[in-house]
Amino acid sequence: MPGPTSTAAAAPQDAAALAERYRAAGGDPDVYGIQVEDGPEGIPRVVIRTRNADDEDAIFRRQNTSVTTHLTTKEGLSFKKGYFIDVFGPDGTLIHRMDARP
Repeated sequence: MPGPTSTAAAAPQDAAALAERYRAAGGDPDVYGIQVEDGPEGIPRVVIRTRNADDEDAIFRRQNTSVTTHLTTKEGLSFKKGYFIDVFGPDGTLIHRMDARP
């Protein structure tokens, strides 16, 4: 699985801007950073930074669906080959990781 197990707590400027557009469209107010990077084999890696440190699966599932729906419908991204997703909490610790390839 790609990606680190911790990251800086602050979101890069472009990740913060994408998260702002996501929140403005009705997304989770706890999300303060969203990045989409090139992952292995051309599979996108979505990195989410959240203020919510709760690692409950139901929260992750809602957040995953909400963010990826926004990315495809509002930002024009395609996840035809699937995606990887990493969610980092407010202290930069990895709280969720998923391989969503078909």
